[in-house]
Amino acid sequence: MQVILRQNVEHLGHIGDIVNVKNGYARNFLIPRSLAYVATPGAIKALEFEKKQWLKKQAQDKAEAEVMAAKYAEMQVSIPMKVGEEGKLYGSVTAQMVADELAKKGITMDKRNIVMEDAIKTLGVFDVKIKLHAEVFATLKVWVIEG
Repeated sequence: MQVILRQNVEHLGHIGDIVNVKNGYARNFLIPRSLAYVATPGAIKALEFEKKQWLKKQAQDKAEAEVMAAKYAEMQVSIPMKVGEEGKLYGSVTAQMVADELAKKGITMDKRNIVMEDAIKTLGVFDVKIKLHAEVFATLKVWVIEG
């Protein structure tokens, strides 16, 4: 069955793509969740309107994310950790710990939006990336201190 995607669907396609999927997947998952339309001429016209609205919203979201990125660049977070010999931590600093510290400052952040390439296992200052938008990342200073 051919469907037109109304939203980005991971491992399938992006908004506006016409894709072939199995009938059950389209009827039971994509269409009920408003992720896709059946590919008819009328649906294509409706999608063009939605795509314009979506592009407008994406531009607005990106602008808001850039403003937030500037705020995060000025912010610092301290995380107290137990320390063993030679400054090594018991455990490591996780994205959830960073999210919890941000929550204490009144900022709600999903831990999946905090990108940590390597685990933090020593004391010091680290730059942690925060995904605010698909194209906008902010850098947050994280201080790991003895506590």
